[in-house]
Amino acid sequence: MKNFSELVKELPKIELHLHLDCSLSYKVVSKLIPGISKESYSKKFIAPNNCADLKEYIECASASIDIMQTKEQLKLVTLDLFDQLLADNVIYAEIRFAPLQHLKKGLTAEEVVQAVDEAINEGKKKTGIEARLILCTLRHFSEQQSMQTIHLVDQFRGSNVVGFDLAADEAGYPIDAHRSAFNFASKNNLPCTCHAGEALGAESVKEVVDELHVQRIGHGVRSIENLPLIEHLKKCHIHLEVCPSSNIKTNMYPTLSDHPVDKLYDTGVSMSINTDGRSLSDIDLITEYQNLKALFGWDMEHYRCCNLEAIKAAFIDISLKEKLKKRINEAYQ
Repeated sequence: MKNFSELVKELPKIELHLHLDCSLSYKVVSKLIPGISKESYSKKFIAPNNCADLKEYIECASASIDIMQTKEQLKLVTLDLFDQLLADNVIYAEIRFAPLQHLKKGLTAEEVVQAVDEAINEGKKKTGIEARLILCTLRHFSEQQSMQTIHLVDQFRGSNVVGFDLAADEAGYPIDAHRSAFNFASKNNLPCTCHAGEALGAESVKEVVDELHVQRIGHGVRSIENLPLIEHLKKCHIHLEVCPSSNIKTNMYPTLSDHPVDKLYDTGVSMSINTDGRSLSDIDLITEYQNLKALFGWDMEHYRCCNLEAIKAAFIDISLKEKLKKRINEAYQ
């Protein structure tokens, strides 16, 4: 009989909240910066355990973004992420990034998206992992930049690009500059998620649900501070992309045992377990699962439920959802 650690490595997994530019392994960084030491990598590409807040955590991604400025760099980073997903036995992932952060060496935004899209096709073929792409605008971006990003989502409709996200410093910038982009998304049936309820409280979640008309929330864990909001999320079928270890790195909670992930699960709200940034948070999905088992006594039914909810909330067609659902149900029996 296999023990839990062995089982969890083999179980198929779904990951919906995964930042490309926060997930560069030492292996790929060594290719992009030959000769870099493990110590130097750890200092530059892994966020410290004592980040003051989300803003400081995000700033740690700048080293990764700096080496994702050419088509070849973008390809290498994307294919490296597929290797990480394969090691976790992830069978479906939605990868996200902000294309406008990758124009420093002359690429156009369209060329950036195309490069990552093509790399995803190569990664899918190489590993058998299904993956899609979400394009992010950022809180500090202008209305024009947000509109440019949502138009990219529309332009690449039919490729691996399947959705739109608002990310970055939630506490530092309001949603005002991004309303037009989300209105465009709503009118044009472009699926949306949005980071909220991470650096700010439950009111941030309510705001983006009511005003930006999103289908999912990135993080959203502080919804637990307002139980009527939880009921509203359940009624509206809003899914929470929960990333426990990331929330400790950003100083939302002192330790993982203080994280409300277990309480959220018990409310019955739709939620999934994700890594957020694999290198930045120094985490993989297997370890996230093991932590929940160790701290909260989670069993196979918890993981099965979260993975099935992730499939329901995924920005993909029904036929692929059914195939993924079958694989999860068969494995978790």
